[in-house]
Amino acid sequence: MAGIKEIRLCGFGGQGIVLAGAILGHAVVKDGQWVAESNSYGAAARGGNCKADVIISDSPIIFPRVIKADILIAMYQSAYEKCIADVKENGIVIYDEQFVSPGENGDLKHVGIPATRAAVTELNNRQVANIVILSAAVEATGIISKEALLSAVKEDVPERFLDLNLKAIDVGGKLGIEAVQANRRLEEGS
Repeated sequence: MAGIKEIRLCGFGGQGIVLAGAILGHAVVKDGQWVAESNSYGAAARGGNCKADVIISDSPIIFPRVIKADILIAMYQSAYEKCIADVKENGIVIYDEQFVSPGENGDLKHVGIPATRAAVTELNNRQVANIVILSAAVEATGIISKEALLSAVKEDVPERFLDLNLKAIDVGGKLGIEAVQANRRLEEGS
């Protein structure tokens, strides 16, 4: 990776957006890059919009907030609507198909991931949808290595939830590969 990559994760309180941002930031360090991570959420503990910003660089970071995101990971419609204007031209939007219906943004690449559906049907636990979509984003964009993501999850997730989160990484990785292949087929067909 060259230069700076700006990533914003957004959703509503209770979806694990802040945790996913912290795990992503920790994984960046594992990959030997510089990182700045910040988050914000509404006054409500659950249900209000929240976001986590992760800046990745191969040199020290001067400003620790997203100015224009290269990648937006959106898990809820109202958060998507609030953050979509902050994605740079030709940016990538990875969204949870169950909760986000993307608008017409011709210069952005939208990648739908059935993160919550997969978390419920394959893992029987809706709470790991954040890790499913994070893993899918890692696979689809290459922003960090899968090894760094695994290592960060092993250190950041409590032992009693570790096995479930490692399975969520596998499920999300497969979804990310499928999404990339589907988009490639669409691009080749047009």
